[in-house]
Amino acid sequence: MTSIGTGYDLANSIFSPDGRNFQVEYAVKAVENGGTSIGIRCKDGVVLAVEKVITSKLLKPGANKRIATIDRHLGVVYSGMVPDGRHFVDRARDEARGWRETFKTPIGTADLASRMGGYLQAHTLYQYVRPFGVTAIIAGYDSELETPVEGEVGKGPSVGAGGKVAGKKHGGPFLYMIEPSGLYWGYYGAATGKGRQSAKAELEKLDLAGGELSLEQAVKEAARIIYVAHDDNKDKEFELEMSWISGADGPTKGRHEEVPKAIREEAERLAKKALEGDDEEEEKKDDEKMEE
Repeated sequence: MTSIGTGYDLANSIFSPDGRNFQVEYAVKAVENGGTSIGIRCKDGVVLAVEKVITSKLLKPGANKRIATIDRHLGVVYSGMVPDGRHFVDRARDEARGWRETFKTPIGTADLASRMGGYLQAHTLYQYVRPFGVTAIIAGYDSELETPVEGEVGKGPSVGAGGKVAGKKHGGPFLYMIEPSGLYWGYYGAATGKGRQSAKAELEKLDLAGGELSLEQAVKEAARIIYVAHDDNKDKEFELEMSWISGADGPTKGRHEEVPKAIREEAERLAKKALEGDDEEEEKKDDEKMEE
């Protein structure tokens, strides 16, 4: 008999009488035990960051990446079970490659989120598979440029390659988070993993929907938020891993790339300084309360 004692969690294709799928809920719990991952969508790009918990002193620093490139303009970070996350990445790359082979153009961020959401949802339907133990954050910058169709012969539509409408703005930064159930939403800021609550609270303080935050500012904020969220996991050491995607005229030229070491280290320095400032303010408040 199971720990719940109902028997409704013996297979993922079974619903309990009150409409719950326990296997999916257990998968969410696996995600909540993982390191914190966040994504920030700003006016000129997207930033991904992850608290990569160091499980052994023998691990090589900088190796065992948790942020992966799916296509030139697409990246993903995940929290939860690392093997499941690696399979998620492999499947996402297959989807991106299949799209290029069929349509001769890069896959859109929303299309990739839709396909991967469907793939995760399919793993909640059958008894011979189990739900993915990861929540993934997909970031992309769909090109705003008029790019030719790969292998094009002759002329495309008169309005441009891919049927873009003349005078209308296309492309831009996008951010999606996909949960173990297959549910996905578009976000300005997303957080998952052990420190998701404190990370989400910090993200909500930023004016992301207003479109004022720049890519460089977002890198600094992402580092600070990961350090704040690490308080939920402070008994363990961690590495900060970050990547970013800009438009064609930005620092990454439309590609998903690792944040340069110098910029990342500066962001970490500012994050630690901000945390020390917060600790000093809390100490002052405690002293004032004691005096009263």
